[in-house]
Amino acid sequence: MNVILLGPPGAGKGTQAKRLEQRYSLVQLSTGDMLRAVVASGSDLGRKAKTVMESGQLMPDDLMIQMISDRIEQPDCARGFILDGFPRTTAQAEALDNMLKNKGLKLSGVIEMKVDSEALIERITGRFSCAACGAGYHDRFQRPKVDEVCDSCGGTEFSRRADDNEATVRSRLAAYREQTAPILPYYEEQGVLRSVDGMSDIDEVTRQIETVLAAA
Repeated sequence: MNVILLGPPGAGKGTQAKRLEQRYSLVQLSTGDMLRAVVASGSDLGRKAKTVMESGQLMPDDLMIQMISDRIEQPDCARGFILDGFPRTTAQAEALDNMLKNKGLKLSGVIEMKVDSEALIERITGRFSCAACGAGYHDRFQRPKVDEVCDSCGGTEFSRRADDNEATVRSRLAAYREQTAPILPYYEEQGVLRSVDGMSDIDEVTRQIETVLAAA
């Protein structure tokens, strides 16, 4: 089972990917994690990626596809994978399809997590976490049971991501609409695109995704 999760920053893709990993024994492939791993490996591909990253340029599509190709050949991907953060453009989607076809593989589904932009901004800007254990909280939706005390570890220090502010979030949402959203018609034409309500609670979103995958 090979799945792509699409949706703007803060839609909950990472949370749902972790659940899919556990439910179906899949492997979540984060392009950021893969890039760091391939650079650390010191391979030819890693050296090329490091050069590009150090120059501040965007990673070329062919390097990204080669990195994903190498990764899904590893034994832990035998049951399938979840792609989060790739593809971002139609050209990348086409290159990914060609690479999978050459391996005799195909996508089981492309799942779009639909969200309301204004509600999503509130969701993201209200996030904070325990500095000690990383447990997540929210100003409105999930406060600690005791103010300023972590439910999980009892820590009293909390932190917020520097980019979880309204201006940055609006910029990231605009970038998603301009760059990534245009690939939705590409997958819709192939008949593999399905949508779920990303604004539902976490368990309900999981149920919707599992329903989609059961019908794939």
